[in-house]
Amino acid sequence: MAQKLQEIFTQFLENKPIFTNRAALTISFTPETIPHREKQIADLGRILAPALRGGRPSNVFIYGRTGTGKSLVSMFVGGELMKAVNGEKIKVVYINCKMKKVADTEYRLLAGLLKELGKEVPFTGLPTDQLYRTLFDNIDTKEQTILLIIDEIDTLVSKTGDGILYNLTRANTELKKARLALIGITNDLGFVERLDPRVKSSLSEEELLFPPYNAVQLQDILRQRAGLAFMPGVLEEGVIEKAAALAAQEHGDARRALDLLRVAGELAERVAEPKVMIKHVDAAQDKIDQDRVLEIVKSQPRQSQAVLWAVVKASEENRTIESGAVFDTYNKICIEHGLKPLTQRRVSDLIAELDLFGIITAKVISRGRGGRTRIITTNITDLTMKKLKPVLMEVFL
Repeated sequence: MAQKLQEIFTQFLENKPIFTNRAALTISFTPETIPHREKQIADLGRILAPALRGGRPSNVFIYGRTGTGKSLVSMFVGGELMKAVNGEKIKVVYINCKMKKVADTEYRLLAGLLKELGKEVPFTGLPTDQLYRTLFDNIDTKEQTILLIIDEIDTLVSKTGDGILYNLTRANTELKKARLALIGITNDLGFVERLDPRVKSSLSEEELLFPPYNAVQLQDILRQRAGLAFMPGVLEEGVIEKAAALAAQEHGDARRALDLLRVAGELAERVAEPKVMIKHVDAAQDKIDQDRVLEIVKSQPRQSQAVLWAVVKASEENRTIESGAVFDTYNKICIEHGLKPLTQRRVSDLIAELDLFGIITAKVISRGRGGRTRIITTNITDLTMKKLKPVLMEVFL
């Protein structure tokens, strides 16, 4: 087996390389320029500019679909602010609340913030009041402005409630020297409306909406990144256009467009193809869809899995189904497996989340005097469905 591996490694090294810097096609890469987000960059820059003179900027709430540049722009603007003052008196702290065991609870978020500020605390065991006090004391050591970027903020609130946001937005009443401004980021367009009114008024002092990219804009983004990521001449004509068109169908998701191009390149590389072709983009789409759906399903709470299982079971009889049929099937699943059924309104919220993930499409239609209902269509390919069903069946055996 070791000899076979060595042959694979030797062959890889002998093949003509495709990538020069594959990291340029990842979401963690920050380019020198961000195409088609000039307005959002300027707007956020104007909101945060008071930090340059020691003032406290307004809190900002940023929302938009996945892959619309929210996190990238926030980090870019924050980095430029720090450059403008040579890293003095402005500090940008970024926390992603979807990172398990890092910032998915109130305690872990506070511990993560303290770690970014150079203060280590135990993973568990301290009262949260003590963590808040320690956090404020560490911030207030000098005249400075802390810009706290909380990404996937809806994930945190769904688990812990919005009390932590209220405490953070009120932090400046405790601080004597320093200032704290929050930048909350979410792809849940209805999230802010569900916040406590006090939190909503404090967090949403300023709001920015990031619209989806269209296919032409995605092509520009891919060309910029492809120029950094690939060897010259390895992309077949039409590859960028195909990846952009597929991503444009997914709510204009630049992250998906980059993933498609990167995975297409990796698939070509694995079979020693000299060029990345359209067939590799098609194969990349199938692979990404399977990986994404299965990852989402495995990470969801059991109630969300029950709603999806209800959608899958109902769709076996009819590809297009109404939300009422899903709710009836969901109730049967709960009874069979000892789950406490949620209200129809809460199930409707979970259906909306599945729509946000792109697993289903849920459209509200009017029935006239009969009221309104949601028509649900699954977006899961037959190949992915074959892999998804065993996962859900294992949960609900």
